[in-house]
Amino acid sequence: MTIDDVTAIASEALFLIIKCSAPVLLVSLCVGLIISIFQTVTSIQEQTLTFVPKVLAIFISLMVLGHWMINNMVSFMQELWLDFSLYIR
Repeated sequence: MTIDDVTAIASEALFLIIKCSAPVLLVSLCVGLIISIFQTVTSIQEQTLTFVPKVLAIFISLMVLGHWMINNMVSFMQELWLDFSLYIR
Protein backbone atom coordinates (compact mmCIF):
# COMPACT_ATOMS: atom_id res chain seq x y z
CA MET A 1 0.00 0.00 0.00
CA THR A 2 1.49 3.27 -1.11
CA ILE A 3 1.14 6.74 0.29
CA ASP A 4 -1.10 7.58 -2.67
CA ASP A 5 -3.57 4.89 -1.61
CA VAL A 6 -3.65 6.22 1.94
CA THR A 7 -4.14 9.76 0.66
CA ALA A 8 -6.96 8.67 -1.63
CA ILE A 9 -8.75 6.81 1.20
CA ALA A 10 -8.33 9.74 3.59
CA SER A 11 -9.55 12.19 0.95
CA GLU A 12 -12.60 10.06 0.20
CA ALA A 13 -13.36 9.70 3.91
CA LEU A 14 -13.13 13.45 4.50
CA PHE A 15 -15.37 14.15 1.52
CA LEU A 16 -17.89 11.64 2.90
CA ILE A 17 -17.84 13.37 6.28
CA ILE A 18 -18.48 16.75 4.66
CA LYS A 19 -21.18 15.34 2.39
CA CYS A 20 -23.03 13.68 5.27
CA SER A 21 -22.74 16.53 7.76
CA ALA A 22 -23.43 19.46 5.43
CA PRO A 23 -27.24 19.10 5.22
CA VAL A 24 -27.64 18.99 9.00
CA LEU A 25 -25.28 21.93 9.48
CA LEU A 26 -27.13 23.95 6.84
CA VAL A 27 -30.47 23.27 8.57
CA SER A 28 -28.97 24.41 11.87
CA LEU A 29 -27.54 27.52 10.22
CA CYS A 30 -30.84 28.46 8.58
CA VAL A 31 -32.87 27.93 11.75
CA GLY A 32 -30.36 29.93 13.78
CA LEU A 33 -30.45 32.75 11.25
CA ILE A 34 -34.25 32.85 11.22
CA ILE A 35 -34.42 32.87 15.01
CA SER A 36 -31.75 35.59 15.21
CA ILE A 37 -33.67 37.78 12.75
CA PHE A 38 -36.86 37.17 14.75
CA GLN A 39 -35.07 38.13 17.98
CA THR A 40 -33.67 41.28 16.41
CA VAL A 41 -37.02 42.38 15.00
CA THR A 42 -38.93 41.75 18.23
CA SER A 43 -36.10 42.81 20.61
CA ILE A 44 -36.41 39.55 22.51
CA GLN A 45 -33.03 38.61 24.00
CA GLU A 46 -33.87 35.18 25.40
CA GLN A 47 -30.94 32.76 25.04
CA THR A 48 -33.04 29.61 25.27
CA LEU A 49 -35.19 30.70 22.33
CA THR A 50 -32.52 29.60 19.85
CA PHE A 51 -31.75 26.29 21.52
CA VAL A 52 -35.08 24.44 21.29
CA PRO A 53 -35.89 25.18 17.62
CA LYS A 54 -32.36 24.25 16.58
CA VAL A 55 -32.48 20.95 18.45
CA LEU A 56 -35.87 20.11 16.95
CA ALA A 57 -34.75 21.05 13.44
CA ILE A 58 -31.58 18.96 13.73
CA PHE A 59 -33.55 16.02 15.11
CA ILE A 60 -36.06 16.20 12.24
CA SER A 61 -33.30 16.55 9.64
CA LEU A 62 -31.51 13.52 11.10
CA MET A 63 -34.74 11.54 10.94
CA VAL A 64 -35.28 12.53 7.30
CA LEU A 65 -31.67 12.24 6.11
CA GLY A 66 -30.45 9.49 8.44
CA HIS A 67 -31.14 6.67 6.01
CA TRP A 68 -29.19 8.42 3.25
CA MET A 69 -26.29 9.18 5.60
CA ILE A 70 -26.07 5.60 6.86
CA ASN A 71 -26.23 4.22 3.31
CA ASN A 72 -23.30 6.44 2.28
CA MET A 73 -21.22 5.36 5.25
CA VAL A 74 -22.05 1.67 4.80
CA SER A 75 -21.16 1.74 1.11
CA PHE A 76 -17.85 3.43 1.93
CA MET A 77 -17.01 0.81 4.57
CA GLN A 78 -18.03 -2.03 2.25
CA GLU A 79 -15.72 -0.64 -0.41
CA LEU A 80 -12.88 -0.48 2.12
CA TRP A 81 -13.45 -4.05 3.32
CA LEU A 82 -13.76 -5.43 -0.21
CA ASP A 83 -10.39 -3.91 -1.14
CA PHE A 84 -8.73 -5.05 2.09
CA SER A 85 -6.60 -7.65 0.30
CA LEU A 86 -5.12 -4.89 -1.86
CA TYR A 87 -4.22 -2.80 1.16
CA ILE A 88 -2.20 -5.43 3.01
CA ARG A 89 0.22 -6.06 0.15
